[in-house]
Amino acid sequence: MKTRIYFAVTLVLTFPLISATSKVAAQNGAGSNVSAQRPAGPCDVYAAAGDPCVAAHSTTRALYASYNGPLYQVLRQSDGKTLDIAVVQPVASPAADAGGYADAEAQDKFCANTYCWITKIYDQSLQHNDLTQAPRGGFSGPALGGFNNLPVADMAPITIMRHKAYGVFIEPGMGLRQNNVKGTAVDDQAEGQYWVINGLHYNSGCCFDYGNAEIDSRDDDNGTMETAYFGNARAWYHGNPPGPWVMTDQENNLVGCVNPDGSKLCVNVPNISWRFVTAVAKGEPHHWTSMGGNSQGGDLSVMFSGPRVNGTYDPMVNGTYDPMSKQGAILLGNGGDNSNGSQGTFYEGAMTAAGTFPSDATDQLVQANIVAAKYDVPRLSLAPASATANPPGLQTFSPGSSQNVIATFTNTTGEAAGGVTLSVLVPNKQWSSFVSGTTETSNKFAEPVAPGSSVRATFQVTSGPAAFNGDLVANVSWTSSKGSRQIETTTEKVRNVSPIKI
Repeated sequence: MKTRIYFAVTLVLTFPLISATSKVAAQNGAGSNVSAQRPAGPCDVYAAAGDPCVAAHSTTRALYASYNGPLYQVLRQSDGKTLDIAVVQPVASPAADAGGYADAEAQDKFCANTYCWITKIYDQSLQHNDLTQAPRGGFSGPALGGFNNLPVADMAPITIMRHKAYGVFIEPGMGLRQNNVKGTAVDDQAEGQYWVINGLHYNSGCCFDYGNAEIDSRDDDNGTMETAYFGNARAWYHGNPPGPWVMTDQENNLVGCVNPDGSKLCVNVPNISWRFVTAVAKGEPHHWTSMGGNSQGGDLSVMFSGPRVNGTYDPMVNGTYDPMSKQGAILLGNGGDNSNGSQGTFYEGAMTAAGTFPSDATDQLVQANIVAAKYDVPRLSLAPASATANPPGLQTFSPGSSQNVIATFTNTTGEAAGGVTLSVLVPNKQWSSFVSGTTETSNKFAEPVAPGSSVRATFQVTSGPAAFNGDLVANVSWTSSKGSRQIETTTEKVRNVSPIKI
């Protein structure tokens, strides 16, 4: 299977916190010798309410206080090697850190000067419903054998718990899935689901989903799936334009409401503009509910709670959604039949056990837990000066040419940052980088940068004479309120090639 994955991905390139008693043994992996207490996660909340998780996926943090296994796996393009990205453990010094977030630094070191893909998102629950490369279904993917492409590992940097982490950036043609599942709801059994996503990354393609789907990756008729959906597709039910909307996918129907007159316009489903979005999709016999909210603050709002779609409400429905015929597979980023025209960014999500229907109050506690995790934008970014709003992901130089790049520091530390200094580190001595219009190699800001504020510096980078394919590295350092010097880096992919002559 590792060989298959490797060949397939080559095509891509041509809460307050709820307290929880830590378990002595990890659910997966080795335990920690540190006595500091890790923060509780959403699946601790669900378990306390009697709605245990049977799937818990995240590339940003542990969803249980006791989870010590890997969060996800990356595959390195240069040599085909893989690395499991772990959960950072608590430490008491030099500065107290409760841990619980992903070890993004390990990914950065492993993937330096090459590309990495996310090949697996581990299920943190005891069911081991890991998500891997989505196979061919009713729709074929673009990778070898009809598989979907794998997500590039560093495309969605963020800050969580005041630390760097990466989300799962899905473009059309990408997706992950698990069809051989345990513990998930089937048929008309009740279930709960939630996810945290990027509210600014979406499209109208089918269908950016997470949750319960068909085990054969095909359209097995109405009601054979029940997932959370996010996007602005208008072919089925939808909110007032332009979107995007928090809705559900119930197969052959993106469903945001049920109207007695059969209308597909969900007038009470709002347009979403939050950078980080929490969405809930849950169902039980004859009834379903969707909820949504800002992952950075506030409560969830009920988007819809009511009956299932059927012919009484929708004359276009031939098969039934009441009862449902769920099959229990788990997907991320695609439709139930492997429709893969959608895009979006996923950070975390979970599904509760078959026969459970979390109360709205429980879901609000999950939302509070998410807010307490402090999702935020990336602290440091590097992009071509001509494309800072929409960085291309790759900047091309010709040998000896000069281009401007902009390094931006956004203070996501929660306190004032003093002595902020930005620099750009070049690949070798044949390259150079200077603050634009000067001979300085770094830009130090005299005034402290307030929490939530940003500063930026423009650098003129000149490439060397030799061909190169790798990283430019932006570096930021600052002094914390306790006087310690902090450092963070980020990269931009660059290549240095001679122009093609025809």
